Amino acid sequence: MGEALKLMFEAHGGVMRTAELQREGLYYRKVQSLLEEGRLEQLRRGYYQYVDENSFSDLPILKALFPDAVICMESALDYYGYTDRTPTYWHLAVSNRTARKRFQIEYPLVKPHFIQEDRYSAGIEEAEIDGCTVKIYDKERTICDLLLHKNKVDAEVFATAIQRYLQDPEKFPARLFKYAKLLRVERKVREILGVWL
Repeated sequence: MGEALKLMFEAHGGVMRTAELQREGLYYRKVQSLLEEGRLEQLRRGYYQYVDENSFSDLPILKALFPDAVICMESALDYYGYTDRTPTYWHLAVSNRTARKRFQIEYPLVKPHFIQEDRYSAGIEEAEIDGCTVKIYDKERTICDLLLHKNKVDAEVFATAIQRYLQDPEKFPARLFKYAKLLRVERKVREILGVWL
């Protein structure tokens, strides 16, 4: 059962819902016994993860619980190598129409950013992290968000991110200015980055 159970969860991206477990023939009693044995972990009501010494990363969990979320802010800076600090939380952008209750979970640690509908979809890309395909804001959107929330970000994190973006040979200044207009940070872009772009 051990290997079969592991493969079953892998086929579902590392996280399974109650209905998916039932389709595989795992009903309440079996699920409860697997929880007691420590082979399954309940992430949230109706969501389960297979547990072993090589347990899956947070990303399949995030993807299962928040399929609409986009990795942003410090988590995106970390992915792009624009910071040396590993964020304490997974920073996730979602539409401001999203229910806030969804994010009241103990693990993984998440920090939701509720974004206006007309701004939410700008700059979404896909990236592969820990073997999992996730949605993430591109570099330019991430820098614009950083400028927008400058007062909420550690000064050293801010300065490092700006410096590394400017040194990035794969940056797209035209895209940066496009997002700056949408997010109303054009002045900040000109003042802080303009001279070097």
